[in-house]
Amino acid sequence: METEMTTLVVISAGMRRPSTTRILADELSAAVSARLPGPLTVTNVEVRDYAQAIIDALLGGFTHSDLDEAITAVEDADALIAVSPTFQGSYSGLFKSFIDLLPPNDLAHKPVLLGATGSSERHSLIIDHAMRPLFSYLRTMTVPTGVYLTTGTLGEENRGLRARINRAADELAAFVELNAATRGPLPAAAGDESTTTAIELDQAHAELGLSPAGPGDGTLERMLRTLGRG
Repeated sequence: METEMTTLVVISAGMRRPSTTRILADELSAAVSARLPGPLTVTNVEVRDYAQAIIDALLGGFTHSDLDEAITAVEDADALIAVSPTFQGSYSGLFKSFIDLLPPNDLAHKPVLLGATGSSERHSLIIDHAMRPLFSYLRTMTVPTGVYLTTGTLGEENRGLRARINRAADELAAFVELNAATRGPLPAAAGDESTTTAIELDQAHAELGLSPAGPGDGTLERMLRTLGRG
């Protein structure tokens, strides 16, 4: 039986070449690639390369073919790594502009690993205070561990950073495996609320190893409805 191809897209929003942001993106990509089942395709989206095309898309409403290919790659990916430099305590405007061009429903339930770079540890909360809410709005499955790299630590042996990279890579690989085991990501938009709930229940039963037709007291169903509709 032929193994399905796993696709990983790495979004890097570094402003220079070479950039600390791309260095972190490559480190994360290597760690994740070592954990994802093969065969594996890795696509790097260097946002800087699409800067003019992004402006044209935002102002003129049309996308260049190369930018359209990058957007399609993100939409079709099994998993994403997204890394941004820190600007004024948040992600860069170029990073946000690229994310703004992505159809939000197409990212629902997609596993994402978040990373950021900055000049000081004081900005390390950018991941939880800025990037995570953005991707939560897009309904992605962001892994619990984010990775922040301080530019001043480049070239140094940092066991704590390496441990975070490995833990985040383990989490992303686990999310990809979960999606594959439950017949892929949930549809981004169902026809109505009852259909959406039925799909969520079906996936939850599969994840927990329960039989959808088996006996039960309805606890799981009530929990999902409370969490998803409360």
